[in-house]
Amino acid sequence: MNFARRGFFVVFVVVGLRASILAYAPLGHQIVGAIADDRLANTPTAAKIYGLLDGMTLEKAALIADEIKGWDKKGVDDPRSFNYSAHRNIDRQLRDFWRANQPTHDLNSPAPSHHWFHYTDVPVMPAQRYRDGSSGRSKWDIVHMIPFCIDVLQGRIPEQNERKITRAVAVILLAHYVADIHQPLHVGAAYFEAQGHTTDPDKDKAALADEGGNTFTIELSDEPPRRRGIRKKKLHGFWDYDTVNALFPQVSRALPEAELDAQVDTLKQQLVREMATHEPRNWQMPSNVSIDNYAEIWADEILPIACEAHARLEFRNVKPFLEGDRVVASGEAIEKTMSAQPLYRAWATGIVRDELHKAGWRLADLLEKIL
Repeated sequence: MNFARRGFFVVFVVVGLRASILAYAPLGHQIVGAIADDRLANTPTAAKIYGLLDGMTLEKAALIADEIKGWDKKGVDDPRSFNYSAHRNIDRQLRDFWRANQPTHDLNSPAPSHHWFHYTDVPVMPAQRYRDGSSGRSKWDIVHMIPFCIDVLQGRIPEQNERKITRAVAVILLAHYVADIHQPLHVGAAYFEAQGHTTDPDKDKAALADEGGNTFTIELSDEPPRRRGIRKKKLHGFWDYDTVNALFPQVSRALPEAELDAQVDTLKQQLVREMATHEPRNWQMPSNVSIDNYAEIWADEILPIACEAHARLEFRNVKPFLEGDRVVASGEAIEKTMSAQPLYRAWATGIVRDELHKAGWRLADLLEKIL
């Protein structure tokens, strides 16, 4: 279920998007942006954001980096493509950004895909830090693109850059990427050898990636029986959607869509207010650390969680899978029986609650320091 508010653009249709691009789904991104809005309310920083975003809130801006993937199939110049009609200047800048970073699977492309900016695929087995190896990282991954946006906002990179990231677009991207980097499967990935066992891709160059859990289904011990026609969930999709929805257990999914949206919106506002007024644990960066290094620190902080997210699962029926023009690993991820440990769903939901909370405070703090 997509809980995004859609009143500020004409039409938005997403066809066939990879789940890895939708970290925390719209609802999770709204929560992070709304926490930052609340933290910055009535400050000079909020006024600057208001001016840069033509009155748009961070809660709405946080959705845009995913929404523009609706342009991928037919391009931004198709007459049927949606547009941000209420924000013409923002719309023009976003279209320029998309044109400069069009989707591609060619890793040697001189122009990167804007999809790459949302994640990094650091191996989780064996556990490592971002700078400990090279596999899964690139100069266009999220650990590099967050400081790129910071540099644009601080004037170290001009707005007339090759990536077409203006100051407004930089705020829009940061509002999204700060949430992305707090999603464990947007930072860590598993790699498999031909026999289906996990392997170190820095040593085994033929290793196949799991695409951050996008190519594996997940089976949990407390999963209710699937109704006819309902497919198994993807591991990544579980972290994007199920864990966020589980923050609102009182919501009945059987409600009509309008009632469901209204109920979730009310509960979301209550959760945001609670999170914005109660300081999360261990969210602040050391005062002697440059903001350009925040992204790498955040990635290293989330990597042990990404490791555990995989270690709590058993991978079965792993085999090569042709996805478009590349071969990846696919299979099944089955929850391990772990005595004296919370079930996977409860553990993951607690992690996501903490990470959304920290991401909201960190987004507000980062923008305040930059602007």
